[in-house]
Amino acid sequence: MSTPEETFKQECDDLLTTMEDVLLQMEKEPENPDFIASVFRSMHTIKGTSGVFGFDDVVSFTHIMENLLDKMRDGEISANDELIALLLECADHTKILVEHAINNTPISAESKEKELSLRGLLCKYIEVKEFVPELDEHDGEDSEDGEQEVGPTVETAWWHISLRFDTDVLQNGMDPSSFLMYLNKIGSIDLITTMFDRLPIDDSFNPEDCYLGFEINYSCSQNKQKIEQVFEFVRDMCKIHILSPKASINRYARVISDLPESNMALGEILVASGALTLTELDEVLEEQERLVADESSGEDIPKLEELLVENNLIHKELVDVALKKQTGDFSLDESDATSETENNKENNLPIETKTQNVAVEKSKFVQPNRILKVDAEKLDVLINLVGELVIAGATTNMLANRINDETLIEAVSSVSHLVEEIRDSALNLRMVQIGETFSRFKRVVRDVSKDLGKEIDLSINGAETELDKTVVERISDPLMHLVRNAMDHGIEQGEDRLKSGKSENGNLSLNAFHDSGFIVIEVKDDGRGLDKEKILAKALDRNLISSGQVLSDHEIYKLIFEPGFSTAETVTNLSGRGVGMDVVKQNIHALRGTVDVDSEMGKGSTVSIRLPLTLAIIDGFLVKVGDSSYVIPLDMVHECIDLSEEDDVHEQTQGYINLRGEVLPFIRLRDYFKEEGKEPNHKSIVVVQCGDHKAGFVVDELLGELQTVIKPLGKILQNLKGVSGATILGSGAVAVIIDVPNLIQRATRVLPHVESNINPSQSSTSLH
Repeated sequence: MSTPEETFKQECDDLLTTMEDVLLQMEKEPENPDFIASVFRSMHTIKGTSGVFGFDDVVSFTHIMENLLDKMRDGEISANDELIALLLECADHTKILVEHAINNTPISAESKEKELSLRGLLCKYIEVKEFVPELDEHDGEDSEDGEQEVGPTVETAWWHISLRFDTDVLQNGMDPSSFLMYLNKIGSIDLITTMFDRLPIDDSFNPEDCYLGFEINYSCSQNKQKIEQVFEFVRDMCKIHILSPKASINRYARVISDLPESNMALGEILVASGALTLTELDEVLEEQERLVADESSGEDIPKLEELLVENNLIHKELVDVALKKQTGDFSLDESDATSETENNKENNLPIETKTQNVAVEKSKFVQPNRILKVDAEKLDVLINLVGELVIAGATTNMLANRINDETLIEAVSSVSHLVEEIRDSALNLRMVQIGETFSRFKRVVRDVSKDLGKEIDLSINGAETELDKTVVERISDPLMHLVRNAMDHGIEQGEDRLKSGKSENGNLSLNAFHDSGFIVIEVKDDGRGLDKEKILAKALDRNLISSGQVLSDHEIYKLIFEPGFSTAETVTNLSGRGVGMDVVKQNIHALRGTVDVDSEMGKGSTVSIRLPLTLAIIDGFLVKVGDSSYVIPLDMVHECIDLSEEDDVHEQTQGYINLRGEVLPFIRLRDYFKEEGKEPNHKSIVVVQCGDHKAGFVVDELLGELQTVIKPLGKILQNLKGVSGATILGSGAVAVIIDVPNLIQRATRVLPHVESNINPSQSSTSLH
């Protein structure tokens, strides 16, 4: 179970990511008020929740940023590139402060020096000399013009907070005293009464439970919403009522008078004026729904305004003002109560009508669906258990077929179908959109382009494409290498682009889409493209190829992934040392993926990464070779064909056949894996496809489809070519999972020499 600190860190990361995205958009629309408001909300939330946890360093730093953003909201400070760059640096430093606060470690001297510099720059904008917490304008003070209050005069101007924590709040890692301490930071607790009514006096007392409640008289310049935000992290573990001081009724009355005359419901009026929060209204509406549903009581159903007053959520005088606003009979000079007729208008309505009224009122404040966050480790455990269930199901299916009991086979088939649905649902839990990973590169492109003195625009397509969370995490570093390389080597300087007839701004795009059970990620630029002559010369110089060797364009471009290979004339901080592209290839192959390059001189380059959607469980096609079983990922199986005696002889000499006029290279798995045993007279070819490339695998026997749980190979076998993993069959035997992209690459090396030898009249026949 996640600790509150871990949850807080995740929330901060999300808020800072959102803030960074919005700031990058602000560079194009610096005066957009929605962007400024979004950044302010993110920073305000971080500051407030940091205060709850007692992270004073975070509160202190973020408060200065909040002051600056508040002035930007009010139009006192205009956004520009320099200010946005400063806010981006502040967001980075905030993340560092949060990490140190959670880990309870001191920040480094370098970070301290950086913070002093950032504080100084922030203070220059807001024109203050040092950090002094500023409170919002007092929403509850008497009007300066001496305007008469609506309703009777009240002697006290305190807020009243009625607070009852759940008994298990301590066990969930929350300290009630920390919330009281933070209240004292933004205001003053004038009187606090500790309530002991729930404290047991017998053996049921548990020292790990919380039995205390508090009644608090509170002086504060904040509004009701901000006081409620203090308890945001513990809202589901306490009952809280915040009663505003009656001295603010006139202020609320003025706000209500300015609301539009558009048949607003009572709840809408109170929420819009700030006198009531959505959370409070939602709780009261739910209580009213329960009362309406309980027809057996025979009692009149309390109206919304009555429940609000009974639950100490709002003053009756303010409810009267809102009711007058609702009926259109409103005047600030009136202080008499709402007429008895209006108060009792709904009492004679039938239950059905009251139910409809409650539903309509509640529907106007529908809360968004809640998202349940689950630890990744728990998901991994679930996936592993599902994998074992798949293996057990395969064993049961094999035994049922061996017994040949039709009733048992039918039952096992139903169970297998359910297991397949559970498998798919479990895997979907771990699927995430790649858009979050793509969005991180907005900041990278911005910063790197400024360092290089280039203007580069980033476009993102297919951000909603989903794949396994593990794949997303492990693909970030390879993508970083490719993006930096494209910006440094691929895209030219502005003046060079203008000379070649291009726009001054370079274009870099990240694209993602699904293709035959795989996800394809493209890193595309409109730069100078790859120079084939330079690549060949460098390859010859490093003895990667021999003189006179003929290579296709595809093979030439793949040379850039060789260790230490680089055609850069100068070494920069970003690239040019020949380190990176080979790491990209290794990391992608470790994910059972492939990487290809396509380029056109002067037009740009595209690097395509093809990855499996998941690394855990796949549908496979089982084949027999010699005495061993092999699994081919089903998504890559195109068709199965018979291998005729003529093709068999042809294959042994040249390694390809004519498949309906198409050159099909293939590999004998018996020879490749050095399998022994008697070779059957009848053999088959499994035609596989990865991207635009096809090849065939010669096998002894086709055994059919099965669900496959991928088990990683040990360290001794992890570099074995042509194998991507292993699985356990229902019989308990181990089957090897074939690395299809790797074997296709080996098989297609013969293609350039054989295309002219194909006779379209000679072709193999498909089985299915």
